[in-house]
Amino acid sequence: MKKLRRTMLFMPGNNPGMLQNAPILGADSVILDLEDAVSLTEKDSARLLVKEAICNVDYSKVELVVRVNPLDTEYGPKDIDTIARVKPDSLMIPKATEKQLEEIDKILTGIEKEESFEKGSIKLIPIVETAYGLENVYNIINSSKRVVAVLLGAEDLTSDFGIKRTKEGQEIFYARNRVSTACRAARVDAIDTPFTDTNDYEGLKKDTTTAKKLGFTGKAAINPRQIDSIHEVFAPAKEEIDHAVRVLKARDEAQQKGLGVFSLDGKMVDAPVISRAVTTVELAKLLGFIR
Repeated sequence: MKKLRRTMLFMPGNNPGMLQNAPILGADSVILDLEDAVSLTEKDSARLLVKEAICNVDYSKVELVVRVNPLDTEYGPKDIDTIARVKPDSLMIPKATEKQLEEIDKILTGIEKEESFEKGSIKLIPIVETAYGLENVYNIINSSKRVVAVLLGAEDLTSDFGIKRTKEGQEIFYARNRVSTACRAARVDAIDTPFTDTNDYEGLKKDTTTAKKLGFTGKAAINPRQIDSIHEVFAPAKEEIDHAVRVLKARDEAQQKGLGVFSLDGKMVDAPVISRAVTTVELAKLLGFIR
């Protein structure tokens, strides 16, 4: 567990005030958006605004991600060339395909060489938001070693399917399973689609809990008021932490005695239980719940 991505907060790239405040809102990652949040007439000015914000605002305490426009538009290549040269942590790629990621990887390698950046230092986060992307998500992840996470974009995905997006989310159950499974197999983070009703906190918690149960490691947010609710769901409960600590202590004691198998509270403890305990303890330490 290298980096927390419980929340990835979208911020419009054409709003100077929001760009300035983004690092202090409490999200693990901020996504400066040059795509959906910016009208066609403001694409060029927003790109320059985001570039200046990266150069002048302190984003050191958050993961800095920039969502660029699709590579097959006139804006995408300009976004990549301009933004990559000020070295964000990651670029988020909409409607990603294998071919696009391979091409972007090569572009970034060239820019990193020109700017004397470490090779591979700029990461990629593809968005799965088309039927093609969903069908090929594992191949998309493996098309570039720069990929560190995948975002499920349910609004565009359901539009591509010609179906209605609902709060209950039954229509994206398969998509969630497929994305989370591919991410787990490739050992990258799976980021769930945003919950679009910013006033429904109960619905947000329910939706986030569903995503967590399906294997997602984080969730995108479209409003700072959603951050605390998402963090609450993805934080391990005290009971989970206490049990995980006891499991690892019992494991250590069994190893000292030369035992390969041991029990705790009358139940056999096997490798999957130990693995979950390790993950829980690592997360608790990252969150400062234990030392």
